[in-house]
Amino acid sequence: MVREWLIRMAVKERENAEEAALRERYGLLSSAVGIVCNLLLFAGKFLIGAFSKSVSIMADSVNNLSDAGSSVVTLIGFKVSGKPADADHPFGHARAEYIGGLVVAFMILLIGIEFSKSSLERILNPQPLQASAAAVLVLLLSIAVKLWMGSFNRYIGKKISSVALMATAQDSFNDVLTTAAVLLSLLLSHFTRWHLDGWMGLAVAFFILWSGFGIARDTVGPLLGQSPPHELVEEIEKRVRAYPGILGVHDLVVHSYGPRNWFASLHAEVCATDDILQSHDLIDNIERDVGEALHIHLVIHLDPIVMDDPALNELRAYTARCLQEIDPILSMHDFRLVRGQTHSNLIFDVTVPPGYRLSDRQLSRQLEEKIAELDAHYYTVITIDRSYLSSTTRHTGAD
Repeated sequence: MVREWLIRMAVKERENAEEAALRERYGLLSSAVGIVCNLLLFAGKFLIGAFSKSVSIMADSVNNLSDAGSSVVTLIGFKVSGKPADADHPFGHARAEYIGGLVVAFMILLIGIEFSKSSLERILNPQPLQASAAAVLVLLLSIAVKLWMGSFNRYIGKKISSVALMATAQDSFNDVLTTAAVLLSLLLSHFTRWHLDGWMGLAVAFFILWSGFGIARDTVGPLLGQSPPHELVEEIEKRVRAYPGILGVHDLVVHSYGPRNWFASLHAEVCATDDILQSHDLIDNIERDVGEALHIHLVIHLDPIVMDDPALNELRAYTARCLQEIDPILSMHDFRLVRGQTHSNLIFDVTVPPGYRLSDRQLSRQLEEKIAELDAHYYTVITIDRSYLSSTTRHTGAD
């Protein structure tokens, strides 16, 4: 197949190359294919559109030209994102791929706005079209090429987990629908007296705008720091908890500095009576093993938990039950007891999800009242930890 031949020719030694180098090669290949194909389609449609005086075909041709420009931006994005980390960018340049996608989105939106104006003018001043076999042939060829390009970019996008290439693939499939609509308009205008060119051009323009908004949404999210995939969060927690000696996990934070470029930190709880050197060795092993398995940069903070104090354990269990009575989605960690002659302080953190229904003060007051029912001499020092994740991190009975 053509796809396999192109990959074989352009991505050499792909099994031995580093992942960053492979991403760049695949990205450059996809961009080069997009530039060549879209320029050819633009030239063919532009000539046919000028000959037939069809604003919808002209809109479709300039859409292909914008796609070629998008491929140029994507190419630059992959080149920049492939640069190694330096003193000014210690986490690398991989986010440049998202910036390239955002530039592509702005270009698409600009094209859509301009052709909305042209189409409205054609609707107000309709003109007869001159359909020809050449025009039909070029549009049919365009549909076939765009179907292949969509499949090609989707294959590579999935292979290297590229948001930019998946957006490019979707844009190609969108172009199939718009070109088919232009072809239908041309045929109907030729065989009937309906002047549909302006209306179809407007439909194409709106479709271009919708595509631009979608691409912008998909690229702005990672740039603003959207939540990591839920599957990745669960896998990190599951793997860390699986090690003997780990009593609980909390305060997991995951950052993305580009596709497949994850940085994570978390707190792992261990028994306070364990040998500190052994616990430190355990944490080192987890950081290395889980980091390599999930391809993330993992940093773990060690939290010692007192487990051999019966009174403390009873208070911890009681407080956990109070928390579950308020809302099962809540969890706590870093539970400590500071005893005094007139009163004792219960110190702990409560993790709540984003946008939780109760304010920090309301939640703290409800907990204070429930704990006071056990003993009025217990004072609470509560820190509300508002998790950035969509669900709170659960803990074992150690908390």
